[in-house]
Amino acid sequence: MTSRYLTRQIFANTDDAYDSIFDKRKINFVEQFNTGDLRYPTSSEIASLSVVRETWKMGDRYWKYASKYYNKPELWWVIAWFNQKPSEASLTIGDKVLIPNPLEKVLEYYGY
Repeated sequence: MTSRYLTRQIFANTDDAYDSIFDKRKINFVEQFNTGDLRYPTSSEIASLSVVRETWKMGDRYWKYASKYYNKPELWWVIAWFNQKPSEASLTIGDKVLIPNPLEKVLEYYGY
C-alpha cells in the first residue's frame, strides 16, 4: 500500500533553533520530510465513496479502524484526514467516525 511519505522530498534542516540539538548530537543538520499537501475530496468525490459509520467509544483508535477496514494500521491518517480530526484527542465518546472506502479511490482523491 502507498506510504504517505513516498511523494515527499527530504531536506536538510539547519535551522538555528536546533543548534543545541546539533551540538549535543555532534551533527550539523537533521534530515526531515517536507510537509505533504493533501487535498480534501470534493463533495462529488465523497458521494462516490462507500462510507462506514462507527461510533467512537472507549479504547478506539484510528489505527485500530485502519487495521480493521484496510488491513493496514499505518493508514490511520486516511481516516483522521477524512474526518478532519487530526488525532484521537479531537474526538469524544459518541462521536461518529466515517471510514471511507474503497481505499484505492480515497488515496487517489488525496493525491496518492
